[in-house]
Amino acid sequence: MILFLPGFFLFIVIFCIFVRIYLSWPTRWCRSEKCLIGKTAVITGANTGLGYETALDFAKRGAKVILACRNPQRAKEACQKIIEETDNPNISTKIVDFSSFYSVRAFARELTQTEDRLDILVNNAGIAFADDTKSLDGHDLTMQVNYYSHFLLTHLLIELMRKSGDPSRIVNVSSIIASHCLRFHLDNLDEFRGYMKTYEHSKLCLNMFTKELAKRLETTNITAYSLHPGAIKTEIMRQTKGMVKTLFQLIVALFYKSVKEGIQTIIYCSMEKNIEQFSGCHFDNCRKVADYWKARNLEVCSKLWKITEDIVNLQETEKIRL
Repeated sequence: MILFLPGFFLFIVIFCIFVRIYLSWPTRWCRSEKCLIGKTAVITGANTGLGYETALDFAKRGAKVILACRNPQRAKEACQKIIEETDNPNISTKIVDFSSFYSVRAFARELTQTEDRLDILVNNAGIAFADDTKSLDGHDLTMQVNYYSHFLLTHLLIELMRKSGDPSRIVNVSSIIASHCLRFHLDNLDEFRGYMKTYEHSKLCLNMFTKELAKRLETTNITAYSLHPGAIKTEIMRQTKGMVKTLFQLIVALFYKSVKEGIQTIIYCSMEKNIEQFSGCHFDNCRKVADYWKARNLEVCSKLWKITEDIVNLQETEKIRL
């Protein structure tokens, strides 16, 4: 037994190293050198993780970047860090709570009143594996933060994106976890199905939303993409407690990619040339991939769209028509 234990632990260490190499080795990097001077970008959940690194990248390219965040103090700190690192003064914050439709509407109203263009919208904010908690509007918290509120926000900002004149892009940060959602149904989107299943549903809805959105924007200068950023070291599990969180943190430390690796597909979908023909498609590792099975059912995507319009109480004048 004394000899067995060191050998066993050595095996575990070697196994972990190989798994880590496997997860990080295939990472493709977006090589676009596109300049974003004169462009405006909004990134939700931009004070940390993928959102922060994406904002930093856009700022380095000269864009006017608006950090859409829930926590004022953390948003201010993130904004200052980006300005100091990039010497780009055109970085600002606006506060929005995605658990509240009222907050989303107030944010969008302020944005449309103060900005004359919007070229890139990155719907990144999200939570994972939260408890069976209701939002301020009485909906499942995970579904509202990850999907409903971004559906609403996108609708409210479409006219501002049209005004830009130049081609604009909507980038929805999804997850490969959506592929595990094998029993998706439209009967009760707010039903809490457990930590993992509810998260799967919210991300699959983002992919389906992207499909229908691209179809409705075909005659405009706006394109839309969904993507899987990879298994990334972020704070998305901040709502989780106990052993689940501890175990997840251990797995993250051992195997997950860095945030800079994780933003590559976000950057790719935001600015890579000649991908407009793939509007509505799903991307992974800086390339177009087959979307998850349920998201390929356009009839279900259309039904989900109509149901979500009712959930967010979308007004007739706010709807995107076919």
